[in-house]
Amino acid sequence: MADLAASQGVSLGTFRNTQPHKKRGHPAPISSAGAKAPLWDAEQTAAYRAGEPIPDITGPESDEDLLDRNEVAAELGITTRTWNGYRYDPRISEHTVLVPPREAGDDRPQVEHWPRGVIRAFKAERPGKGQGPNTGRPKGRGDMGPRAELPDRIARIPRDQLPDRIAELLDADPAVTAATVVADLRIDRTTALAGLATLRGQRMLDLLEGDPTLSFDAAADQLGYPRATRRRAIAAAQDERRRRAIQPYLQDVADALAKAGTTDAGEVTIQQQGEHLAAAITLHPGQPAPALVWHERYGWRTATSSRHPIGKDEAPEGEGIRYLSTDPQPAPADLLTALLDGRRGRKRP
Repeated sequence: MADLAASQGVSLGTFRNTQPHKKRGHPAPISSAGAKAPLWDAEQTAAYRAGEPIPDITGPESDEDLLDRNEVAAELGITTRTWNGYRYDPRISEHTVLVPPREAGDDRPQVEHWPRGVIRAFKAERPGKGQGPNTGRPKGRGDMGPRAELPDRIARIPRDQLPDRIAELLDADPAVTAATVVADLRIDRTTALAGLATLRGQRMLDLLEGDPTLSFDAAADQLGYPRATRRRAIAAAQDERRRRAIQPYLQDVADALAKAGTTDAGEVTIQQQGEHLAAAITLHPGQPAPALVWHERYGWRTATSSRHPIGKDEAPEGEGIRYLSTDPQPAPADLLTALLDGRRGRKRP
């Protein structure tokens, strides 16, 4: 986006406000839907500016194709959260490609990509359930043995692996019940219900983004989800839609803070806090606060702890708490200015 703004001779802020890239006929981003940093093809955008026919850059799949994190997760059949752990595997990390390539004096944010061939080779070598043919329990098929005989390792599934394990059960049977998930993974019913609803909601939203004419019920019908599960799944899909809408802005803020040296670069994780969304960015020691917190209703504030910055109180008050803007989505530069100026902000939201 910074390159698009520069090509039109305007600032990035002006470009974001006027949004010329959303005009009819402008080339669509080549990054995946929901990517935190949308990317465009230089050849296509140059042709658009020159008023020339926009070239078709599609072609058959190649091992050299570069995939972003969403595309990699889809290729492996896992969640992006799980991919965050896999990406540090030496078989993956040594093949990471940064887009755009870093040049002298270049301060544009870069996006990690990986060659399709590397991901497919990793998938073929990756051990675990779902890697061979005919994996998973067929729809409607019961267990062949007592639940108590399941290996102990299943009783201690790391929490960050639970979405993938639940996804495997959902892949095998779209109508899988919470009771089956509880028995198979030995987790509590609340976690099973939430996990199923979240995954069903995400998959329904993926369909809706591909075909906006669909309703939630139509998407659920296509995916084979029972009516009894839809209320929770639709609520989860609506939360996920809000999450995807705000993610690029929060990531822009995190990138601006990292560029200013106040935090490390990294992906912002959005959490559910009651009926609202919230996110936290941990700051380096010596900064005006241990962390910054964004709340869907109250906007940005400072936090007094980097360990549990969001906390349970939706709008905390007290020593060390400053609400930095009356705008829930101030420009990253304005937020940074308010953070660094201790006189800015209010004690109450």
